Amino acid sequence: MTTAQQPENKGQQSRTVADLVTDIQTLTAEIQELYCLDEIPWVVGYSGGKDSTATLQLIWNAIAGLSPEQRKKPVHVITTDTLVENPIVSAWVRNSLQQMKDVAKEQGMPVQPHLLYPAVKDTFWVNLIGKGYPAPRNRMRWCTERLKIKPTDGFIRDVIQANGEVILVLGTRKAESVKRSITMAKHREWRIRDRINTNPNRPNSLIYLPIEDWRTDEVWIYLNQWQNPWGYSNKDLFTMYRGATADNECPLVVDTSTPSCGDSRFGCWVCTIVNKDKSMEAMIQNDEEKEWMQPLLDIRNELDIRDDRDKRDFRRIWGEVQLFERNVDGEVSVEPIHGPYTKYWREYWLRKVLEAEAQVRCTAPENMRDITLITLEEMSEIRRIWLEEKHEFDDSLPRIYHEVTGEVFHDPRPGADNSLLGSDEWEVLEEICADDAMHLELMAKLLDTERQFRKMVRRVGIYDSLEKCFNTSSRSKEEAVKNAHLKRDLKTAIDQGDVEKVKQLTLGDFAVPAEPVEVTTEKAEVTSDLSTDKPKNWGKMKFQNKEKKSKNNSK
Repeated sequence: MTTAQQPENKGQQSRTVADLVTDIQTLTAEIQELYCLDEIPWVVGYSGGKDSTATLQLIWNAIAGLSPEQRKKPVHVITTDTLVENPIVSAWVRNSLQQMKDVAKEQGMPVQPHLLYPAVKDTFWVNLIGKGYPAPRNRMRWCTERLKIKPTDGFIRDVIQANGEVILVLGTRKAESVKRSITMAKHREWRIRDRINTNPNRPNSLIYLPIEDWRTDEVWIYLNQWQNPWGYSNKDLFTMYRGATADNECPLVVDTSTPSCGDSRFGCWVCTIVNKDKSMEAMIQNDEEKEWMQPLLDIRNELDIRDDRDKRDFRRIWGEVQLFERNVDGEVSVEPIHGPYTKYWREYWLRKVLEAEAQVRCTAPENMRDITLITLEEMSEIRRIWLEEKHEFDDSLPRIYHEVTGEVFHDPRPGADNSLLGSDEWEVLEEICADDAMHLELMAKLLDTERQFRKMVRRVGIYDSLEKCFNTSSRSKEEAVKNAHLKRDLKTAIDQGDVEKVKQLTLGDFAVPAEPVEVTTEKAEVTSDLSTDKPKNWGKMKFQNKEKKSKNNSK
């Protein structure tokens, strides 16, 4: 018995199929009562999986039992497509929503399906390939908020603004896992009646959980014994779950003694939060017609490397070196916190995704040949980030796109192809800087910063922007890390009131001290900027002098 199965088999094992039938009848009457109670619209979360399908089926059947005059309140059915969903499941959900829309219109049902997407700036590839965010980990789970929560929360917020309140209907079950059961138990403090909670994260909204006490086998009994009201095949859903189970064992559930196949989970094919994508692995293993997804699984597995520091910058994404204590087998060391993927690896991942897309379009079944792994809008935003935020004016994205696809990249962003600097200038700069990567980075940032301010009528802030280039890129890796250690040691000495150490760090290591350091016997206080890096000071003085001259000339 797995841990995740324990909640199913403790408190509810005695419930029979007859009890389930009675519960369904009770739920139907409860749903009808709640629906007719007020004018508050409902929003049903639908992922296409077994739990959300069972929940929506209950809602649909209950409302269908009302008279046409009573079926006036809208029931919004929302699905969030992260753009990196398992392609089999994604196609299933899209087709389901379309059929749901058509059948609701025919039956006069108030069901309104909505397919939501994350904003382009929040998509997985824009953040990973564009900004260089490392593949998500439990300690840096940047994906869930951007890909799932924000689109859903935005829709719910709009419904509340238009109607004042909303009721969210979710297929969450306590038997899904021990963690889910504990979380739901905590939320009981916001309970206002059976299966209804207030929403602590969104005022003016309630959460309705009609199947919170159902076991997995009961979900499958309901789906297999009660017909899907919008005409979609629950048998096909069952087959899809069976194909996503490693041993391909997913028996037909006819009573509570039959083992269930409910442990398969579908999600993003790039997910590195889980140790393995067991559902996709099983699909490929169990069905030759799904072997075309192997390139996607290969990318996911290549992303899932626990120690990827060799692929990432030694600085954080804003250019600062930050240190942390690393403990490996009892050996403590102070090392930099690595930041985004380097230019090489961001370009590498783009090429891998485009190559995978080209391959699956040739090998996938006919109905999946139009698959898109990365959209044109995403690539346009990635290109903008590389050019404008990372100052990589060699503009490598169109070149990579052409090399992989054989097609010309047409950027939909107005003015995207207008630039004074390009690949030729980048090659000259690479030659001048030889193998000095930091020198190349600094020169590229300075040149591109000047270019960005070129057409401005008033170039306010240009000196600050140029100064930031020196702050982040004027030191070699060794010098930058050494400077970070110095700052850390100095802060520690100040906190400990170690006057001698402060004097040593601020005066002994520098031929020319920056600004005076005020030291007291109670606590050492540093009043100056500790950085005495020559390029930075030279740049600061140079640009300040230029600014003074320009002011004098204007007078």
